[in-house]
Amino acid sequence: ADGGNTAEPERKDHNSTGGSTLLGYIGIDTIIEQMRKKTMKTGFDFNIMVVGHSGLGKSTLVNTLFKSQVSRRSAGWARDEKIPKTVEIKSVSHVIEEGGVKMKLTLVDTPGFGDQINNDNCWEPISKFINEQYEKFLKEEVNITRKKRIPDTRVHCCLYFISPTGHSLRQLDIEFMKRLSHSVNIIPIIAKADTMTTEERQEFKQRVRKELEMSGIEFYPQKEFDDDMEDKSDNDKIREAMPFAVVGSDKEYQVNGKRVLGRKTAWGVVEVENPNHCEFAQLRDFLIRSHLQDLKEVTHNIHYETYRAKRLNENGGLHPISSSDTQESNL
Repeated sequence: ADGGNTAEPERKDHNSTGGSTLLGYIGIDTIIEQMRKKTMKTGFDFNIMVVGHSGLGKSTLVNTLFKSQVSRRSAGWARDEKIPKTVEIKSVSHVIEEGGVKMKLTLVDTPGFGDQINNDNCWEPISKFINEQYEKFLKEEVNITRKKRIPDTRVHCCLYFISPTGHSLRQLDIEFMKRLSHSVNIIPIIAKADTMTTEERQEFKQRVRKELEMSGIEFYPQKEFDDDMEDKSDNDKIREAMPFAVVGSDKEYQVNGKRVLGRKTAWGVVEVENPNHCEFAQLRDFLIRSHLQDLKEVTHNIHYETYRAKRLNENGGLHPISSSDTQESNL
């Protein structure tokens, strides 16, 4: 009985429900485990887009992020393949499994972006593709008989590769991010960071941050979507470190008796996952280990919601589906 008395005050602290105290254990906390089991069974989708002109190591970086050959370049693409005359959109999907969790990863590549003599409006096909995925999802959502699980092809994250010029952003960079930052989560990164010295890198990062700010470009994680103070302080740290200056490599080398991913140079190995060498580890932890779910939520609750509201408004709140049979069933 004595032991029960000592436990009593503690129970009041933890189990108070707006003034009433739980008299014993109910098991509400098991909901998390129940959700985990369901997610393990169904798995989840993650769709990532890479944008930037050719030669910035986009395919390599994505392969490095997911420690597997996920880019379409790995799937029998010739190195000497011609640069397309216009921007193309190419998707490739893989199911990656780790610790019993299945993820259907779709990588959307944009060959031809920024590689033309005249790059005016080369963001248009990309914007169109992003909106087409929202439209697909919306059509499924407003059907009278809906699928239990709507296939999600919406782009959750767009990695925008900035060329390591050391000078400033190109007009195209600013134009692209300005036009697309309200319809997709853009994460700007400085590619091939090993081409700059540490000092050059810091200076360039600061300059890029300033230019993004002056152009009014909101990249992910957007300040206005911070949920609370804890969120804000975590995201502030990330925002101050962005854009991450990264190096990708899917080749392993022996360094001090350990196998590491890296790029071999005349004076040694640039270790991809070594925070002293580049910021790849920070990008990976942010993108996959801390913010992957949030990227999906911001896509669904903010970007898709904005698109959905706009579409339904245009239609006077009616069904946006054009096929005649579904139209009739709505009348």
